[in-house]
Parts: sequence; C-alpha cells; structure tokens
Amino acid sequence: MKKMTMKKLLALGCAFVLACSMLGCSGKAEEPAASEESTGAPADTEAEGGETPAPEGTKDTYNIAIVKQMDHASLDEIASAVAAELDAIAADKGITITHEIYSGQGDQSTLKQIGDQLIVEKADAIIPIATLAAQVMVSCAEDTRTPIIFAAISDPAEAGLTDIDYVTGTSDALNTSFILDMMFAQNPDIQKVGLLYSQSEANSTAPIAEAKAYLEAKGISYSEQPAAASDEVIACASALIAEDVDAVFTPTDNVIMASELAIYEDLAKAGIPHYTGADSFVRNGAFTACGVNYTDLGTQTADLAFDAVVNGMAGMDDFYLTEGGIITVNTETAKILNIDYSVFADMGEIVEVITTED
Repeated sequence: MKKMTMKKLLALGCAFVLACSMLGCSGKAEEPAASEESTGAPADTEAEGGETPAPEGTKDTYNIAIVKQMDHASLDEIASAVAAELDAIAADKGITITHEIYSGQGDQSTLKQIGDQLIVEKADAIIPIATLAAQVMVSCAEDTRTPIIFAAISDPAEAGLTDIDYVTGTSDALNTSFILDMMFAQNPDIQKVGLLYSQSEANSTAPIAEAKAYLEAKGISYSEQPAAASDEVIACASALIAEDVDAVFTPTDNVIMASELAIYEDLAKAGIPHYTGADSFVRNGAFTACGVNYTDLGTQTADLAFDAVVNGMAGMDDFYLTEGGIITVNTETAKILNIDYSVFADMGEIVEVITTED
C-alpha cells in the first residue's frame, strides 16, 4: 500500500512538472504587457531577420530644454517661438512635451551648471540658442549623446558644431554683401563705415571679414570698434560717432544686440544709420536689417528637435540654413534720420516696425 502511494505521488509530480513546463512555453508568447509599458508601442514590431527597429512615437511624454545664451530681444523671440511650436506639436500629436526656458546670462560657468543639471535630469533634447550656449551644451552632452539642436548659429563650422553625430540645428548665416548693398543704395556717397561688433562672438567673425573685403574692393574706408563685453558697447558706439562715420554695420552679434537700446538714439541723432543682421535689432531701435525672421527660425528649430527625439539623429544634416531676405525698417528711427527708405522696395519685402523694449 505504501509503495503504491509513492508511485502515485511520483506520477502526479511528473505530471505537475510537465504541465508547468508547458505553461511556461505558452506564457512566453503571451507577455506583451511589460514591453508595451516600457516603450509605449505594441510588442509585435519585430522586423524580418529578428531586428526590432525603433518605432516612431515610442513615448507620449518628452522633456525638451531651451537654453538661451543671455536675455535680449533676438534670443527671447527665438525661445518663445520654440516653446510655442513645441506646444503646437504636443496638441497636434496628442502627447505631452514639457519645456522650460533657461538663461545663461552670458556667463560660461552658468551655462555649464545648467547643462550639467539637464544631463542629470535626463532631458530628451536640449535646444541652445546662440553660439556659446551651443558650445557649452555640446560639451555637457558628450558622454550621454543627448540630442543637441542649436538655434541661430551664423557659422556652425567656425563654432566647432559640425561633424558631431548628436548635434544639428539652424543657422542664421548673413548675406553680408546684400546688407552693404542696401547701405550704398540708400547713400551712394558713403565715405567711411563703422564696424561695431564683439570680439567674443563667433557669429561676427565671418561677416566682419566679408564686410572688410567688400569695402576694400569699393575703396571705402572703415573703422573697427570691437567691444569685448556689453559694458564697452556704448563707448564703442560713441567712438564711431566721434569719427563721423557715414553708417554703421553690425552682424548678428549677441553682445551688441543686448545693448542696442542703449545706443540707437545717439546713433540716430548723429545722423548715422545702423545696418544690422537681425530684425530684433531694428525692434530695439536700429535703422534696418536684412536677415532671417527669428520666429520662423525658432519654429523650424522646434520641428527639428521633435524629429530628433522621435526618430533619432541618423540622417540629419550638420545644420539647416533658415531662409532670410526680409528687410525690416524702424520707421521711428528712419524719421529721426530723415531717410526715405523706399529705395529698398526694389530689393525685397519691407516690414515696418517701431521701437519696443522687449
């Protein structure tokens, strides 16, 4: 009796083990829950050959940081446009995109602190605005390869932002010759041009070199006033006024832009038109500009950032040139200068603005 019981128990045990092994095999094919929860995509996306490509829209929440180099009208306009486009994308796709705007206050160590913190917080992408901000964010992301999508870099190659697989962005490269053509179309009798820019701005290196070559070819003299920092800009502008230059040229220089409100009236009252590389200068009092629309540039940058976090950086160009060609004129400053700017009508679309302090 005891032997029969043992045999029965042994048989039951074998049956139990066999049943469990069968359940184990069938359970492997029926466990999509963990895969769906971790990726937000169906588990049956395996491609032929055993490879599983990264599906589009693998998450429904993204965190994209926006980092301005400093606070001024141009960078503020871009940051606002980026944020607005990210909100529009989120609403259109039915997802959540959290974003916050940071400012480095023009200080490299502050930018480094911001970048390091964003890496620790595992931001899905970082959008730095202006050259120094981009350079610092690229350095901070070197180990993690966090996507960096820069905005408003006039010369990405000169700034060392090309040929990096986790970096792309938008460029606001100037057509320097066209702006100087505008200058001479308005006043063919110009004898001396002031070049007002910052030595610390990589954005200004190529356009200033181009301006010098253009003026030298025409036999026009020029005076350079490079400001090392914002607190020198007023003194540099005053020096050009004292030299009685006929016009002043500034490219998309963030240091000069931050001080435009402090210099535009003195230049205008002295009868010196300020030709610049961005419409935000003009909104802060400069006479005119021909360049990109920074709201459009911010929108384009946000679209690139979303594409990068959803589909990856593979196949993206080093950078994308934002179309420009819009001539912006400050009508209040033109009145002080007593300039008829209708001569620009044959050169492109004219947008009239007045001076604002934002």
